[in-house]
Amino acid sequence: MDGIIVAVFVPVVVFLVVVAPIWIVFHYRTKANAVNGLTSRERAELNEMIEVANRMAARIETLEAILDVESPGWREKQSSAG
Repeated sequence: MDGIIVAVFVPVVVFLVVVAPIWIVFHYRTKANAVNGLTSRERAELNEMIEVANRMAARIETLEAILDVESPGWREKQSSAG
């Protein structure tokens, strides 16, 4: 009977003393990071990615306009091929 109590009691104590505090610290640290939002570096990278995406969208619009002039039926060919 004493062996069963020790077999249950020791893992519970180890969990409560070691695992639970670490788990709680990491949980609330993650929550705090989510609340704080983006760092200045992450915000700068995001702004750079937005700028690159906007330039790419402008290039795509230009290419589509060129294709519309040079090959008027390219959109129908593309949709039927897919």
